[in-house]
Amino acid sequence: MANRNDFIVLRKKSIQYFNLLEKEVSFSRKVVDEEQKARIGFYFLILESLSGNHNLDELALCMTDTDFHKYYTNTTCDDCGIDAVLINNEAKTISLFNFKYREKFKPGNMQGLNETLISSKYTNAILQENIGALRGKPREWAKKIIACLNSNEVWQLQLYVVSNDDQTVNIQDMHLQCMKDAYDLDIIPIGLKYITDMMSIRPEPINASLVLDHNAIMSYSENELSSSMSYIARVKLSELIRISCNDKYLRDEYNIEDLSKLSSIDLNYDILFDNVRGFVTKSKYNDNIYDSLKNSPSNFFMFNNGVTVCAGNIVSKTINGKKKQKIDLKDIQILNGGQTLRTIHHFNSISSDNMEEYLSEAEVLVRFFVAENDDYKNKIAEYTNSQNAISSIDLKSLSSEQILIEQYLDINNIIYARKSGDIGKSEDKDYRYKISMEKFGQLLLAVSGFPEKCANQKQIIFGSMYHSLFIENFDLESSVPLIEDYFKITNKYSNIHSINKMEQKYYYILHLIRKYPNRNFELLIEDLEDAIKSYKKTKKSDLQDSRILIKLDFKNYLHKVLDEI
Repeated sequence: MANRNDFIVLRKKSIQYFNLLEKEVSFSRKVVDEEQKARIGFYFLILESLSGNHNLDELALCMTDTDFHKYYTNTTCDDCGIDAVLINNEAKTISLFNFKYREKFKPGNMQGLNETLISSKYTNAILQENIGALRGKPREWAKKIIACLNSNEVWQLQLYVVSNDDQTVNIQDMHLQCMKDAYDLDIIPIGLKYITDMMSIRPEPINASLVLDHNAIMSYSENELSSSMSYIARVKLSELIRISCNDKYLRDEYNIEDLSKLSSIDLNYDILFDNVRGFVTKSKYNDNIYDSLKNSPSNFFMFNNGVTVCAGNIVSKTINGKKKQKIDLKDIQILNGGQTLRTIHHFNSISSDNMEEYLSEAEVLVRFFVAENDDYKNKIAEYTNSQNAISSIDLKSLSSEQILIEQYLDINNIIYARKSGDIGKSEDKDYRYKISMEKFGQLLLAVSGFPEKCANQKQIIFGSMYHSLFIENFDLESSVPLIEDYFKITNKYSNIHSINKMEQKYYYILHLIRKYPNRNFELLIEDLEDAIKSYKKTKKSDLQDSRILIKLDFKNYLHKVLDEI
């Protein structure tokens, strides 16, 4: 259960997020009211955290909320109970969002059933393809959704019910079940507790103790002179649940005999703060892990890849006539195996019998490493996860050069978001800008002479070109003026209403301002627009601007035109 302080912290973070949003996104009307700022910031904080999209301009285009568009576009269109739409073409998911922001905290207050059911106005219009009554952004997104659902691909429709209420709506309610069945709709409620867990806050150190049989543990040190000892051990799942639980007293109770105490505890999500996969507490539980726990707990050790635990310090001593080893863990984080951990905790919560019948019988391989500094910890996380299906950008987010960039930019009042939802290291600092690690990589690629690759070849930034962009040819001191130039360009474009704005053009201007330093932003914007028009005439092409800008042929044509100027 969340509390009033969680509510207050979330409100403060939401206002901070809005202040950053206002610097990037151009509003038609100024937002003055603090609660309105908190409301809009709350929407965007959730959207970024759940989608992983750090581009605030793109997220603004996903918004359909009536109140938001009063300020953003100065229009009023009925949102029909859907405040935002996200379409993921890779995962084939259509996510609809029903937001509610409460201005006051009421303990035990639950998300409103009627507020959720009102979303059926929008889903009904889509599924019946009767969108004549829709206007503005809700209508635009409805057309896109209908096109997806009418294709030959399989799409999953999701409804996120999001609020800062203490309790989430009961999805077993008869009315919601009817809505779910009628529309083949996944209903996902998110309340204050989940949001509090999701928010990127460096947790207090988590400590734990456990005792292992001497034949179930193997020690390791880098060399004979090293004082740091790491371990590889065979650990019962009941013990893994205990040392990762949200009860600090149970985490130290290494000689626990009454396992029923462990049946009502929950996972301490702070222990996953440094997990490379990001802080996703509602990720899909692994069916294979669940099945092996239920059907063959004694074989779980062989069926699972294990868990990697990193600690600030590990102190061990031999006890019980050298038959057992007591291990004290200080400041622990789960770097790999987060899904395993979430699944076994979920399995434990389903039935009070599962602890005695299954979890106390199953064992898992656990690596206990001492990480004397963040760089070493990040290397452990990177290499122990590299064999799994994790994106290259997530792996690189842990590298020492990325942390150095984050620290340097923070000194210059710029948030460098290595994870979704980051809003800076200090709640009291007035940050000038926020830029994601992915976006910064695109800026580096643009000024390295490849603006045509920034939009549709992003994978090379954290793949084949990573060393060149972030290490070999990287100048840390140039990062601040580069980011400042990027936001100057976006502001210039925001004030020009006669041209088609798009992210790819910003990358070209960044590239051109360095290649032709004698021309200012305004001139280069005109040059770029003129070149696009003349290129279309020369090639007799009716391609959209976005398709032209990714062509190497166009970049060479643009250089030729500007060289002549």
